[in-house]
Amino acid sequence: MPAVSEGADPAPGGAAEPEAIKAIPLRRPGRWIAAIIVLVLLGLFVYGAATNSAFAWDVYGQYLFDRRISAAAWVTIQLTVLSMVLAVVLGVVLAVMRLSPNPVLRTSAWGYLWIFRGTPVYVQLVLWGLFPSIYKTLDLGIPFVHQFVHIELQGIEAAFLFAIIGLGLNEAAYMAEIVRAGVSSVSEGQSEASTALGMSWSQTMRRTVLPQAMRVIIPPTGNELISMLKTTSLVIAVPYSEELFGRQRDISAVNFQPIPLLLVAATWYLAITSILMIGQYYLERYYSRGLSRTLTARQLQALADAQGKPAVIMPPPDTLPDVPGGERR
Repeated sequence: MPAVSEGADPAPGGAAEPEAIKAIPLRRPGRWIAAIIVLVLLGLFVYGAATNSAFAWDVYGQYLFDRRISAAAWVTIQLTVLSMVLAVVLGVVLAVMRLSPNPVLRTSAWGYLWIFRGTPVYVQLVLWGLFPSIYKTLDLGIPFVHQFVHIELQGIEAAFLFAIIGLGLNEAAYMAEIVRAGVSSVSEGQSEASTALGMSWSQTMRRTVLPQAMRVIIPPTGNELISMLKTTSLVIAVPYSEELFGRQRDISAVNFQPIPLLLVAATWYLAITSILMIGQYYLERYYSRGLSRTLTARQLQALADAQGKPAVIMPPPDTLPDVPGGERR
């Protein structure tokens, strides 16, 4: 029922306002019982973990802020960011190719997605680690005419680069589908309006469709970024062991304490993921502006102040106001 503030104007005709209804909330004992059970189970788990010597909490505290672990966490962030940049750029290109009227581009993009989505990322990373053995040299130039660059791949140490390429190319297949879904969510009328203005297909995609599709693209992209952070633990297949999981494994192989070192790595992953989730929340809120017609409490109060109203009547959630600003007449 709408709640009327004390400063509201009296009803028309001088009639007295009805007395406020005293609402008594329903008792829900099931909720309290479920909450108590959950808290008891959580307390038992925490107590068991705190008293279990296998967790070796003293070793955990010793290595939590170890310089080698923090440096490995920074390498993990670099792998995540660089791989996602490659994945987003290539994913947009692949999505545009899939939506292109050119059958060659559509087929090529579909084949890329078929291969990289159909094989495990761990297998792909192993193959990238074997890349110097598969292709011993790399020649860049005009085929059968002139060679500009000749690189001996077997003699280079580029595990970090191969890890980025492997993660990025795999993630690009998923980003392509995310971008394609976002583009498909934009009304066809937007494309028709752009065509009527004389825009080409590429200009329509770049200036009209993609900016509006960001509202749909951003949320799953944030999830993929968080997933990429955790997928970096698989680059040991390249092999590359300077990131967080590989570094804790190297340390635990020396001190024979794998459990506390795994907890250290999990803590760092959880901390970085939490920061990314906060950023994702604000980014989603930014791109969702104007999506809903429902005004926030601050907007309603600003409109009421602009109209010089001393009181604002808030309608129930399942109804709409008769006039802008939340006033009901």
